[in-house]
Order: sequence, then C-alpha cells, then structure tokens
Amino acid sequence: MSQEHDWEELNIDDTVYPTRLTAKYRRRRAGAVEDASIIRAAVPGKILAVSVEPGSVVRRGQGLLVLEAMKMENTIMAVADGAVAKVHVTPGALVAKGDLLVELLRD
Repeated sequence: MSQEHDWEELNIDDTVYPTRLTAKYRRRRAGAVEDASIIRAAVPGKILAVSVEPGSVVRRGQGLLVLEAMKMENTIMAVADGAVAKVHVTPGALVAKGDLLVELLRD
C-alpha cells in the first residue's frame, strides 16, 4: 500500500530539512477551541508547575502551567487574553484527558 508524498522544506532555526508530507497529513484540520475561557487537558498527565493564580492577567500565548505527558513537558498556554478566574490544579496533580485546568474571565 503506497501513500502519496510531497517533498517540502522545513526551516527550523535557519536549518533546512527536506521533509516528506503524506496526503493524510495534508488533509488534517485544525482543532477548534469551543470556549477560549475554559482550558482543559488535551492529554492525561501530571502537573509539574502552575505559573498563574486567580486574578492574574494573561495574554494569548502566555504559559499557564506545565503538564508532563509521556515524559514530555508541555506548556499549556492561554488561547485568549483575560484574567484567571480559577485554577483547578496544583503541582503534582494527576489529570485525565478533558479535565478542567484553568478558567479565564475574558476581556
């Protein structure tokens, strides 16, 4: 079974890597954010650090917490500007996929 591949150039830190992208990869769709004020765990894991508290003003793209999943550290970022209404996790907490992590009050 063969897959259709197209060669692309991937540029990371001024280094160019030839990369083959599958047709399946090209057909993927971006994930939709249902409510930018509700931040949930996309994967199960362990909370390593929380860098915000209720009342903190955050900007889109700002790191809120670090979630370790499969030995990888993932910085969970705000997807909208706002203020932190509630933090539902603490460092060391184990979370399941879909668990509520942080709630924002949006501007």
